[in-house]
Amino acid sequence: MAMQSPLPVRNGVNATRLRIPREGPWATVMDYMLERFGHVDPEGIVRRFREGEVVGLGAEPLTTKTPLGVHDFLWYYRNLPDEPILPVTETILFQDENLLVVDKPHFLPSTPGGRFIQESALVRLRNRLDLPDLVPMHRLDRATAGIILFSTNPATRGAYQVLFEHRRIQKEYRCVATLPATWDEAAAATEPFLDSAPGRHGQAVRQITGSHRATATDFPAEYRNRMVKEKGHLLALTQPGEPNAETRVDVLRTGVSTGVHAGTAVGLFRLRPHSGKTHQLRVHMAALGLGIINDAFYPDLLEKAPDDFTRPLQLLAHSISFTDPLAHTPVTFTSERNLGEFPGPVH
Repeated sequence: MAMQSPLPVRNGVNATRLRIPREGPWATVMDYMLERFGHVDPEGIVRRFREGEVVGLGAEPLTTKTPLGVHDFLWYYRNLPDEPILPVTETILFQDENLLVVDKPHFLPSTPGGRFIQESALVRLRNRLDLPDLVPMHRLDRATAGIILFSTNPATRGAYQVLFEHRRIQKEYRCVATLPATWDEAAAATEPFLDSAPGRHGQAVRQITGSHRATATDFPAEYRNRMVKEKGHLLALTQPGEPNAETRVDVLRTGVSTGVHAGTAVGLFRLRPHSGKTHQLRVHMAALGLGIINDAFYPDLLEKAPDDFTRPLQLLAHSISFTDPLAHTPVTFTSERNLGEFPGPVH
């Protein structure tokens, strides 16, 4: 059973939990926090302890003199006073006593993290709807738009979680990719891409994932510069071998972009993931030679830059289908959003 936070949700945000070492060179808990996080906001850390905003189990306030070894965990509220406001808006498609279905825009994080706390779908919706118990059932990358499900009722949450755990949820995505000069329209129309291969028609691919905790030498030489260049980001790679991530990729339509990439030959693709690896769809399309338009990671890692809201990643979580575990009826929720680089609707 998950450890219950002694602090309630505040302003739509859960308290942050931190594990404290039982021993070490620090005389007090505050000394430990100052060494670990003092480079960020030392004055704020001291203020929290003095004002009783750092607590242990049972909501017992920790003071500036609380010694190390008394508590294993502490909780506190994280503050981010200079958080940027995102000029995008989420749309509620469905809500009842158990479920909330949201059409998330590009650039909006699903949950708090990094530079964005209040500016996340979860916190916005908790505050907007006065639902402190709201919890996401799954997540979308900040760069990806589309359907995301939230549980509104802790009592029925488990019934929906089982659907995800047992892969009883069918997800469809849409993406727009630039077509290569060698694109064979006839071949693409007669046979779908299979198993997310680096070539076409079922060649095996194995996807591995690395994070900033990995070292550059953990990855093939052709990828090592990526890890050095963009520490702190999660990157997924492909290697020959038995596939551990599968996506069914179908060509829906082709055309000429009327967006930022006007005049470029583009394709609209339907993606149906069977597994859920990090960045799976983006990696698989890049491995097929069909990198998704405006993807800053795949196939080439671009220099980190401020958000350009005119160039969203052309990837959309288009629909989710499942049999409702409470009503026992099939349901499908479909995004109302389009992808600006394709000349027409994506539905």
